[in-house]
Amino acid sequence: MKVAFNDNEKLRLTLEGILVGIISGVVVSMFRWSIAHSLKLFQGLYIAARTNLGLVIGLVFLMIAIALVVGYLLKKEPNISGSGIPQVEAQLGGEMQMKWWSILWRKFIGGILSIGPGLFLGREGPSIQLGAAVGQGVGDLTHDNVGVNQRVLIASGAAAGLSAAFSAPIAGAMFVLEEVYHNFSPLVWITSLASAVTANVIALYVFGLQPVLQVPYRFSLPIKYYWHLIVLGIILGLMGRLYQVLTLSMPAIYNKTRLPRYLQGIVPLILIVPLGMMVPQFIGGGNEIIVSLEKYGTSLTLMLGLLALRFIFSMISYGSGVPGGIFLPILNLGAIIGAIYAIVMSQLGLLPIYFESNLIIFAMAGYFACISKAPFTAIILVTEMVGSLKHLMPLAVLSLVAYIVVDLLNGAPIYEALKERLNINSDYLNRVSKLNDRLEVPIYEGSSIDGKYIRDIPFPKDILVVAIYRGERQLIPRGDTLVKAGDRLICMVNAGQRARVSQKLKDLINGIN
Repeated sequence: MKVAFNDNEKLRLTLEGILVGIISGVVVSMFRWSIAHSLKLFQGLYIAARTNLGLVIGLVFLMIAIALVVGYLLKKEPNISGSGIPQVEAQLGGEMQMKWWSILWRKFIGGILSIGPGLFLGREGPSIQLGAAVGQGVGDLTHDNVGVNQRVLIASGAAAGLSAAFSAPIAGAMFVLEEVYHNFSPLVWITSLASAVTANVIALYVFGLQPVLQVPYRFSLPIKYYWHLIVLGIILGLMGRLYQVLTLSMPAIYNKTRLPRYLQGIVPLILIVPLGMMVPQFIGGGNEIIVSLEKYGTSLTLMLGLLALRFIFSMISYGSGVPGGIFLPILNLGAIIGAIYAIVMSQLGLLPIYFESNLIIFAMAGYFACISKAPFTAIILVTEMVGSLKHLMPLAVLSLVAYIVVDLLNGAPIYEALKERLNINSDYLNRVSKLNDRLEVPIYEGSSIDGKYIRDIPFPKDILVVAIYRGERQLIPRGDTLVKAGDRLICMVNAGQRARVSQKLKDLINGIN
């Protein structure tokens, strides 16, 4: 296996990333369009069913049929369950291998059938997995189907998926680096960015230039009101930790129904019928709710009821394991919490009500930052989705406070915690155990091996350090080579042990015994 990548190889991967972006953009745009139109169709049916008992019965039977179809897809391919982000993380970590075509078409159909009727699920997680499947497929077709090349294409596909789902190319690339790939490799960064930008061009052509969440606001938040960001950040952190705990508890709660895991989607799909009949405007991922929050007035009772509804049914929807994400529902909950905070503070005379829209925008980023523990992605994502750069400072303050609160409460990144619960395919690890793989490890400022010679570092026995990148310069490591912060170590490892060795290296670098 090659250690370094020359300029021609980097250019080829970048061009392949653009190809991944084009295909992912088309696939995800179709997925996004289908969900939006399905939701409008079902909302109309729910409203019509208020005065038509036969239609109510028909809708219940339709939901049972949808649950059976989705259950069949899940039984045949369990890895399409949920958002798909934990599966992509495991795949990039060398712990799993996916059948990309099986994932691609089943996630596409299963996602539309699950999200379209109005379940409180997001399109972004499935979009990321769809993009990753496209990346893997392009790798197979171009024979970049092993090792680092395939992982780069999978990562670029994931970035393209998020970019097309939210029209947010920079956030798409950042999310892959910060949350999915956990590595700011220049090769991954440039390929993911190329793929994300290309996918976004496709999405903009289909959906137009208007930002996904165009929340109107009149004034920027004055510095004298910044203390609200600290208070709201603490509230978001506490609520975020609660969200993490309950999300991870839902599979155990669902198991008490005695339904097979692949059929548990029947519960939310039947419940959505009466819910859709009562409040059709409040169902779905929550995109329209966010942009309409200010129009609902300043009724605290209404907002608290909306928060309870969205929080509880988001748990019921995602906990069932049907294909669908929590990305957009998290942003929706954050926006509602921000609106409630603004109304309460306005009634107490501590904040003018016209800053409600500001806090809606800030709280979206803060809530996502603390639950996913990906603050940079949260800040950039909300900035791109709202279409304004004027909120960067308050977004950063609020996201930082919320992140620290969850960190103090020992909250782990939600997608990483969900990944730990996956059934890792040991047959795959055994199959690749005779292959070597390339592992790239960054050395951060403050690392326990920063400033040490290679010979003095107790590396695990089952790795070989073959190169060190210092900026663009490649060094051949020797015993007297000094490791510095900012270096990237290139190691050869056993492919079947890649995830385990990677964790051991991270513990070594972080000074964990």
